[in-house]
Amino acid sequence: MTDDRVIDLLKKAYGDEIETVMNYQTLSIVLDGIHAEEIKESLRADVQEELGHAEQIGQRLKQLDARPPGSEEFVARQETLQPPEDTTDVLSVIEGVLDAEHDAIQTYRDLIDAARDGNDPVTEDLAVTILTDEEAHRTEFRGFQKEYDD
Repeated sequence: MTDDRVIDLLKKAYGDEIETVMNYQTLSIVLDGIHAEEIKESLRADVQEELGHAEQIGQRLKQLDARPPGSEEFVARQETLQPPEDTTDVLSVIEGVLDAEHDAIQTYRDLIDAARDGNDPVTEDLAVTILTDEEAHRTEFRGFQKEYDD
C-alpha cells in the first residue's frame, strides 16, 4: 500500500506540471521584444519537457491505483508566472520561472523523501529524474537573470 503522502505529492506535482505547461505556452506567445526571443525559445522547448513530466507522473499515479487530478480538482498556484501587463517585461517572466522551478524542486525533494520513507523506489527514482530536469531549467534561467543583473 502506497503512502497517502506519496499520492498527494504526485497529484500536486501533476497539477503543477500542467499549470507550468499552460503558463510557459502563454508566455512564449505574449512576450515581445528582441530580448524576449531567447526566453520564448526556451519556454517553448520546456513546454514539451513539462508535459512529459506530467505524463510520467500521471502514469505513476495509475500504477499506484490512483488517478491524476482532472480540471475540477485543479488549484492554480503560480501567481508570479502570469503574463505581465508589459509584454516586454522579460525580467518578471524570468523571476516567475525561477519561482515555479523553486517550488517544483521542493515538491520533488519532498516526494523523494516521502517515497523513500514509504519504501517506493520507483516513485523515488522518477522524482530524482524529474528533479534533475527542474534543476537544469533553474540553472538556465539563473543565467538569464544574471544577464539582467549586469
